[in-house]
Amino acid sequence: MATVYSGALRKMRTKADTNNNVVYQLPIGEHTLDINPLIGQKVSLTFTGEIHCVHCARKTKKSFNQGYCYPCLISLAQCDSCIIKPEKCHYHEGTCREPEWGEEHCFSDHFVYLANTGTVKVGITRHVTDAVSSRWMDQGATQATVMLRVPDRLTSGVVETFCKSYIADKTNWRTMLKGAPESVDLNAVKQELLAKISDDLNAEKQEKGLQAVSEVEGPIFDIHYPVEEYPVKIKSINLDKTPAFEGVLKGVKGQYWLLDEDRVINIRKYAGYQVELAL
Repeated sequence: MATVYSGALRKMRTKADTNNNVVYQLPIGEHTLDINPLIGQKVSLTFTGEIHCVHCARKTKKSFNQGYCYPCLISLAQCDSCIIKPEKCHYHEGTCREPEWGEEHCFSDHFVYLANTGTVKVGITRHVTDAVSSRWMDQGATQATVMLRVPDRLTSGVVETFCKSYIADKTNWRTMLKGAPESVDLNAVKQELLAKISDDLNAEKQEKGLQAVSEVEGPIFDIHYPVEEYPVKIKSINLDKTPAFEGVLKGVKGQYWLLDEDRVINIRKYAGYQVELAL
């Protein structure tokens, strides 16, 4: 007899064990399921047709920004365009949608990092100390290292913009899912990139102070995902077009489930979708 779990999907929670193996949990309704033990087993998921906003729980016909209703999309600070492009932060102009939210999330140390997600990319995160960042795991990075520390989100976006002239800032999800990429000497990439943007960094320090940007001497993390088999020719499942599927779970990487027959589904994309998951 299959066990059925029902409720709203949320993005998978990630943590890394002592060997930097990624451990996944799936929130679904009131349940939190351990996903790693399900690899190699048959799963069945059905979208019931209802979507509820992950912030206000309002029923919505369409989900925006991975789980929000339209009113929340246009009113919440966490849905503003500066979340995607932090260099466009407008708090200092007095136009932040939610100043208290901005003060809590945007005015603390941020880190500019390099990650190997199939190709090397630059990114920013708040959550880096001496452990694997959840952001790296969400992006399916197999290697990552911190490059710079800055005091706020705006500065992180400005510095990231300097880097984007020389290196990508996006993850190609298809490349990320095609297998474990070859190892890259991230330290060499880091030093080369720092040399290229040194004039820009010095100008930023002159404008905002010497502590505005500082180099971080951190380790390179090798990150391992629970994957038995990667897809050869990727076929993406869209719950809006295919509301039900079943198959053998072959692995998890980033926020994707890898299934048999080369099928994949981005779980995070369907946050707020009401589903039934049978195991």
